Amino acid sequence: MQSLTTCNMLCASMQIWPQPTGQVSLSTTAVPVRTDLIQLQIAHSTVSEITRNHIEDAFQLLRNDLKALERKERGFEEWRSVQVRVNLNGTSDPRMRINTDERYRLALRPKTTVGTSLIVDIFAQSFCGIRHAFETLSQLIWLDSYRGTLLILEAAKIEDAPRFSYRGLLLDTARTFYPVNDIIRTIDAMGACKLNTFHWHASDSQAFSLQLGSVPQLSIFGAYGVSAMYSPDDIRAVVRRARLRGIRVIIEIDTPAHVGRAWAWGDGSGFRTLAHCIDAEPWSAYCNDPPCGQLNPRNPRVFELLERVYAEIIQLTGVDDIFHIGGDDVSERCWEEHFNDSDPMNLWLEFTRSALQRLEFANGKSPNLTLMWTSHLSDRIKGELKDYIRCIGLQSRNVAWAHKHVSGVRTVISHEDAWDLNSGLGSWHEDSGGVPFNSWQRVYEYRPWARNSVWRVEGGEATVWSSSLSGGGLDGRVWPRAAALAERLWTDRAEGATRPVHARLDVHRSRLVERGIKAAPIWSLWCTHNTYTCV
Repeated sequence: MQSLTTCNMLCASMQIWPQPTGQVSLSTTAVPVRTDLIQLQIAHSTVSEITRNHIEDAFQLLRNDLKALERKERGFEEWRSVQVRVNLNGTSDPRMRINTDERYRLALRPKTTVGTSLIVDIFAQSFCGIRHAFETLSQLIWLDSYRGTLLILEAAKIEDAPRFSYRGLLLDTARTFYPVNDIIRTIDAMGACKLNTFHWHASDSQAFSLQLGSVPQLSIFGAYGVSAMYSPDDIRAVVRRARLRGIRVIIEIDTPAHVGRAWAWGDGSGFRTLAHCIDAEPWSAYCNDPPCGQLNPRNPRVFELLERVYAEIIQLTGVDDIFHIGGDDVSERCWEEHFNDSDPMNLWLEFTRSALQRLEFANGKSPNLTLMWTSHLSDRIKGELKDYIRCIGLQSRNVAWAHKHVSGVRTVISHEDAWDLNSGLGSWHEDSGGVPFNSWQRVYEYRPWARNSVWRVEGGEATVWSSSLSGGGLDGRVWPRAAALAERLWTDRAEGATRPVHARLDVHRSRLVERGIKAAPIWSLWCTHNTYTCV
């Protein structure tokens, strides 16, 4: 008798998620294995110490993931040992960078024709490529519930590389505070799908959730409370786990709009007014959600504080080649009321120039890619700010706008009409307004670059805004829909949500559940047991 999981792995189509982009050959036989018999060998002594440590720690995470599946009630005498041999022939920097080569090759085979050992050879140009290979290897190992043991494919050859260099997930921790463990669990799920960018929307008008030593007043005045702040140690823990999963952490400090009481302490501390329109009423006239607030573009102390914040974030995350400065939903009314002699467009340009200059000071150089949200104020970016930003990445929520305005500009796509994981659910103060729910099929089949050849697309990301979400519902809101995006951005085959894609995603969703992710089902359990009768 054969378990459903074993049947899926041996009898059905390829079950790796995301689907590899290169050549793949998988055996149809499997052998039993134990995690304590899976050993690592780093082939080249030229690997730097920091990279070696990252490889060893990432391998331990792989073993931990597999150990969580093991059962001890049954045993075998013919356990196979597995020697994983890593060959790194590239950068010694373990960080995920804009130009990181993430490709890898994996070859799994018996050591001898009659032996009881398996050899896994991994070849990559970066630590991140090695880490992706570890993830693929983990997906070639599964628990057979009838046998009560882990099984591994007896042979495999895989060549793989991502289609896009930026594959992200945004999580908003300003509207809802999530415990660090929730964030780390989200990071682990991202790693299981080979997403590589955790976009941490850590500040907004509702709260400033980071406890920064450079400007402690921001969390003192802006956090929900002392138990709802992320300390520097918390941030470092998230960054560390992300690094081992091949993920960069981009912390966005949203400005000049989307600020609130976190910036309300200036007048009493000798900094003069840092923000206007804080708690303005009626709020709907000044912002999209209460409370309102917008930084003062004519106060030099604002930019001094931003430089401190930027420097600390870069130091904490180790990410200095890409940065997100916010930039959306500026209230022209707010600035018109306080600066009636100035055009809000000019004030926005003035603010953006100064913020970018301070970012360059904090970083010691301009980031390779500076991200900002698009808005009607962004129309002048390419002309007015060309000399101030070497490369601009725009997250566009409007395809027609983007097609007209960002041709030739490096772009990260974050369309709310397809990749907003809240879409169709409404907000706390209104219903959905007829906006469709973004099913995993809709997420998967969205390929705007296919009809906009002038775009210089770096990749894309799904967004999770948290006005009506808490930790208990986080996993189900995100997964497996973000996994669908992960395959779109990694593989980008022209096919849509076909029957084999349904089958593979269902298997991967089960894999996430086994790793402690409370991912929502894609269909009924009957369909899981009768896959090809449901599509």
